[in-house]
Amino acid sequence: MHPDRFFTVEIDTNFHIRGWLNAGHDRLIKMGKLFRVHSLVLRIRKNYYDHQNVKKDNMDYFIQQLINGITLGGIYALIALGYTMVYGVIQLINFAHGEFFAAGGYVGVIFLSFFTGLGYMETYPVVCLTASFGLAMAYCAYLAIGVEKIAYKPLRKESRLAALLSALGMSIFLSNGLMLTQGVYDKAYPSELFQGGMHFGMVTVSYLQVLILVLTGVLLVALNFLVFKTKMGMAMRATAQDKTMSALVAISSNRIISLTFAIGAGLAAAAGIMVGLYYGSVRYDMGFIPGIKAFSAAVLGGIGNITGAMVGGLIIGMVEVFGAGYISGEYKDVFAFIILISVLYFKPTGIMGENIDDTRV
Repeated sequence: MHPDRFFTVEIDTNFHIRGWLNAGHDRLIKMGKLFRVHSLVLRIRKNYYDHQNVKKDNMDYFIQQLINGITLGGIYALIALGYTMVYGVIQLINFAHGEFFAAGGYVGVIFLSFFTGLGYMETYPVVCLTASFGLAMAYCAYLAIGVEKIAYKPLRKESRLAALLSALGMSIFLSNGLMLTQGVYDKAYPSELFQGGMHFGMVTVSYLQVLILVLTGVLLVALNFLVFKTKMGMAMRATAQDKTMSALVAISSNRIISLTFAIGAGLAAAAGIMVGLYYGSVRYDMGFIPGIKAFSAAVLGGIGNITGAMVGGLIIGMVEVFGAGYISGEYKDVFAFIILISVLYFKPTGIMGENIDDTRV
């Protein structure tokens, strides 16, 4: 490199980039000016302890990544449950499921922004948060019922390929519908929500992470109770195992299928709000990659198995976070796909697939 042409970049602990540029242009040399490039700020939403002279083999770093992985894994588990429940009942991979996740994120930002603008979030945060989640989940539940009636119900007696193509077409339709109604740009969540956190040495647990973990736990427990402890859940499991016999005991398969779509979409909507809060914004096409990762989680756990979907979601979240933290963040999306391919090749039934006939929804 020519001695009078150089470009250096320094990253400080506050993640600002400062560069000094000295070009070998004759005019610049004569003027003797040194241009300082600044104001480029990296918005990094993870703890890069290595930039703070903390080694990656430090236990605090490991614990921080563990917390991040559980948080992300819980979100993937909520989305994966929709895939596994629908497959358990009608043996269909609902590839439009990711769009319920995205739609839920948009409904959440609309209502949370509305409540924040009125000043209610400061006065009644629990009520506003509950209302936002409830409205988003209800909207996506009814949307899913409509999708099932239009795109899937007429094709139940057709080949699986026809249903699969219908699912892909509905996914594109819903994604473009979000683009037309909400625009192509990111929509930001109110930035003042859930600021701060708890510090345990070098480990930080944000209040938002606590909220996500608590809500995820509540939803998973509620779903387990619904499926395994109620008459409605018994009807869902009976329909999954034998639609003909369940019809003989007055169980409406149409009603159960619609209910299954609604529950799965509601959980995905809740996950969409969590992701919007966690990353600060939502986008019309945000459902594709998380949807594929959640599908990978469902396959990993054993497609059709509720407990397997939960376990698979946590594993995918952990692998993604630890892979990004210890290997490279550039490949964080690759790890889930590697797991998906590996599971399909070595154990297509998933880690809990051996009991799929007994415990699938």
